Amino acid sequence: MAWLSPLNQRRWRNFKRNRRALWSLVIFGVLFGLSLFAELLANDKPIYVSYRGESFFPIYRFYPETAFGGDLRTEAVYRDIEVQCLILTGGLDACWDDPEGLIADAADGMVAGEPIAKGQMIWPPIRYSYNTVNDIQGTAPSAPDAQHWLGTDDTARDVLARVIYGFRLSILFTLMVTGIASVIGIVAGAVQGFFGGLTDLIFQRVIEIWTSTPQLYIIIILFAVLGRSFWLLVFLTALFGWPALVGVVRAEFLRARNFEYVRAAKALGVSNWTIMFRHMLPNAMVATLTMLPFIITGTIGTLASLDFLGFGLPSSAPSLGELTLQAKQNLQAPWLGFTAFFTFAIMLSLLVFIFEGVRDAFDPRKTFQWARS
Repeated sequence: MAWLSPLNQRRWRNFKRNRRALWSLVIFGVLFGLSLFAELLANDKPIYVSYRGESFFPIYRFYPETAFGGDLRTEAVYRDIEVQCLILTGGLDACWDDPEGLIADAADGMVAGEPIAKGQMIWPPIRYSYNTVNDIQGTAPSAPDAQHWLGTDDTARDVLARVIYGFRLSILFTLMVTGIASVIGIVAGAVQGFFGGLTDLIFQRVIEIWTSTPQLYIIIILFAVLGRSFWLLVFLTALFGWPALVGVVRAEFLRARNFEYVRAAKALGVSNWTIMFRHMLPNAMVATLTMLPFIITGTIGTLASLDFLGFGLPSSAPSLGELTLQAKQNLQAPWLGFTAFFTFAIMLSLLVFIFEGVRDAFDPRKTFQWARS
């Protein structure tokens, strides 16, 4: 941590003093880091294929069935037993007649007493993607078993795979929305608080009008006109989320704009923007960071609520809100409800604990109190 300034080093030490926040950061970092490689953890395509001495990476590239000795020019369906036989046996035509027997023989590198160009397939730990429709025994949703650790949903898709992809999507969505909304809200609040007067009055009236606009109806109308998409939902959520930070930032700037160091900076000819964002904003960070857990959890709740109501992400996207809707519609499948509940509970609790530690680390009162102790 030598590359950090002395102040930030002290903040990091103070953050580590909060053991709950530190362990929450570690656990969340591991979970989010794993979810970033969801394609390597849960996929209906192998990570690596060796066929006749050549290497293939189906997760990242399109390969037709003809590349493995098949007849179709469409993408190979690697979960089909015939395609697996073609790869493992080097493209024997007999795979269309007795694939299971040939796969068993190919394990020894011999078929009918003759050596074969033995292939290889390396699969992810979970052989299902979030949109893979599986062949299951009985009706969907099916209970957890050795093949599907958290069961399947009402369209026979693996729940664990959808949770992994949905967790990543929710966090990335939240980080984007929170980042955009925080920048807009901090700038707006700083301008209001620093300049005050007529500027503050006009901004306040604009915010009152904007916050009284029904967010859900606007999103529904725009989705009906423009169609549902991830980036449109990010834009609309950030557009309605930025006023949450304006109040606290404005209050801090109104309080600090008459402090002696601000007057001294003005007397020295320092520009208003330098005073606002280099000198005054650090003093407003505690109040800002206090609000961030509420914004983050609210953003996750907004996404889940819209997906639950059917006005969120496209139906093809992995959605934790859609999983919650399935739990409501399939009360005979309690694993769906338990999975959705514990996923949201763990995710939101970890985020709240992390930002609680960040808030305390940036609090100058606790910083100097812990430094003296």
